[in-house]
Amino acid sequence: MKKVLVVCGNGLGSSFMMEIMVKNVLAEMGISAEIAHTDLTTGKSEKADIYIGAADIVANLEDGKRTVIGLRNILDKSELKTKLQKYF
Repeated sequence: MKKVLVVCGNGLGSSFMMEIMVKNVLAEMGISAEIAHTDLTTGKSEKADIYIGAADIVANLEDGKRTVIGLRNILDKSELKTKLQKYF
């Protein structure tokens, strides 16, 4: 089972909202995954298969090894679904 880590600046509001949206989109796709949310600083040290967040925030997690999904609009379910389909 893949681990998805949803990241935002403070790890509270927007990452929690995105986590719910990720859970809903993956459920619609019939996919099970471990999904959690956190702040950017913690996200840098946590291991996950996929990191998701606002494009400007999550770009800080790019290290050439991680799978990072940057969203232009964190409330756009279709953008999220399109990007998740590449990895599941």
